[in-house]
Amino acid sequence: MQKRKLGKTNLDISVMGLGGFHLIELSEKNALEIINRYLDRGGNYLETAAGYGFGNSELKIGKVAKNRRQEFILASKSIERKKKELLASIDESLKRLQTDSIDIFFLHEFGRHEFVDIASGPNGALEGLEEAKRLGKIRFTAFSSHTGPEVALRALNSYPFDVIMIPLNFFDRFNFPAWESQVIPAALEKNVGLLAMKVFADGLLWKNWENALRYTLSLSISSAIIGANTLEYLEKDIQFINTIQAMSEKEKEQLFLKASELGQYVCRQCDKCLPCPEKINIPWIFALEGQWDRQLADGVVRDPGEYALRDRLRFWFGNQDYAQEAYKKVDPKALACSECGECIPRCPYHLPIIEKLKIAHDKLTDTRPPVKIRII
Repeated sequence: MQKRKLGKTNLDISVMGLGGFHLIELSEKNALEIINRYLDRGGNYLETAAGYGFGNSELKIGKVAKNRRQEFILASKSIERKKKELLASIDESLKRLQTDSIDIFFLHEFGRHEFVDIASGPNGALEGLEEAKRLGKIRFTAFSSHTGPEVALRALNSYPFDVIMIPLNFFDRFNFPAWESQVIPAALEKNVGLLAMKVFADGLLWKNWENALRYTLSLSISSAIIGANTLEYLEKDIQFINTIQAMSEKEKEQLFLKASELGQYVCRQCDKCLPCPEKINIPWIFALEGQWDRQLADGVVRDPGEYALRDRLRFWFGNQDYAQEAYKKVDPKALACSECGECIPRCPYHLPIIEKLKIAHDKLTDTRPPVKIRII
């Protein structure tokens, strides 16, 4: 399997890493088959977390690490934000993983300003990472972030992390555009290793998985971390990756135009609808709508299966409060639209902009308690 350098770690990492969340769905026998097949096929990055099945994923990877530890880069994560709790979590992970050192250790879901405040404060998790490094329990420091490009930028500037992992896919590109426009360049400037997660947008892109994989691997990343719960899926991913060609800019534009998942609702952030006579920043309002619910509630009636998937993924990130706070600062608001219609013929994706502004305003001013989702 092709390998790329992982930033300043200087590690050579396979372009497909094996994520450990889906291992909790499997029997130990089937999980070990998948892990060993991945390593046999040339993969060399196994990633898990203390929170995956309350340590179940780490236990299964530990069964392989016991005999093949020198063959792969091992990564795990903790949601702890304080030094004492983080160090205890690392010790528990080491026991489950049957090793004395974890190569890359992540602060898990480091996507809110309050988490950065606690972790960077006195006796915070950043002190814990330094202590763990000094004791030889971890080699490199990292964080994962699902929803907060602005938080990730702050974290990158507050501590010299070695690696970051962020969601990169052709759907959420338009809900969180700063991942590609700001965070990737900032990480590259600091030579921080870049790993991509949620390549298939939490399963939303399952019908278009080849284009999803090509798109993400065409970005300036070192590896795409993908889960697999059957040998068939694992082999499909590996075989495709071994023959993959980078997606050209022209191909990307065609994907943005034709992808059914984007359809005639998700704003592509092309700015061609501007200028608005009422000075409404239409693309920014739609980006905030995307941060609120990924632009997944569009009023279209669908079959039960597709509806259930989209409804489940709407609040997957639990980011509604941040999106609504940002909307409070927007002036003029979406309802300032006079319905003049000048923007409609300008949109190359034929979005119902006038109606969509009303929908976005309703979402971003919704006073119901935010839905709490546990992020993986």
